[in-house]
Amino acid sequence: MTRPNRAFSASCEPGPGVTLPGVSTSQSAFLIRPIRPEECVRLGELTVAAYHSLPAVMPHQREYDERLRDVAHRAGTSCALVAVGPAGEVLGGVTYVSGPDDPYSEELSEGEAGIRMLAVDPAYQGRGIGRGLTQACLERARADGRRRLVLHTGDGMPAAKHLYESLGFERKPSIDFSPVPGIDLIGYALDLVGSADEPGDGPGLVDPQRS
Repeated sequence: MTRPNRAFSASCEPGPGVTLPGVSTSQSAFLIRPIRPEECVRLGELTVAAYHSLPAVMPHQREYDERLRDVAHRAGTSCALVAVGPAGEVLGGVTYVSGPDDPYSEELSEGEAGIRMLAVDPAYQGRGIGRGLTQACLERARADGRRRLVLHTGDGMPAAKHLYESLGFERKPSIDFSPVPGIDLIGYALDLVGSADEPGDGPGLVDPQRS
């Protein structure tokens, strides 16, 4: 039986007020939407390649690679979003974590949402795709009524830290943690109550010079 060509998890369907429009910059054009079953293998391999392109050497890399590849599980239990190009090519993806009850929650508190496993194809980095995916998660968190969006990254990932800080995320050392020995993650959060993106910063308007 052929699986329906839609997101795996009902929680990934856009709610009221959530729009995932096409994004066009001077360098790239793409659409952000829930992932489809036939795209999971490609996004998994792309995510592994993106993490391997980082300068830092990660302990337990082989075990973590298997988790990165398992997009089908993330899509079935959480919300996996994908950025696709004009010909349907997969350019990147992210997991939106709706709250502390989500299986992919990393110590979220009540009223918080999270971002996990953001990755862009190394061949397409620097074109606003990571920014667009992050903003799509911000849009969902606001529509879900969350008070804060939380994420963790590595201290040796300057491009990721620059992206998050340019979007208004602030360092939160109080939520730093180590999921396994040898991997230290630093926390960022953006308070959403009463906040709004700057003009021109919505998911459909991406400035590649700020990515």
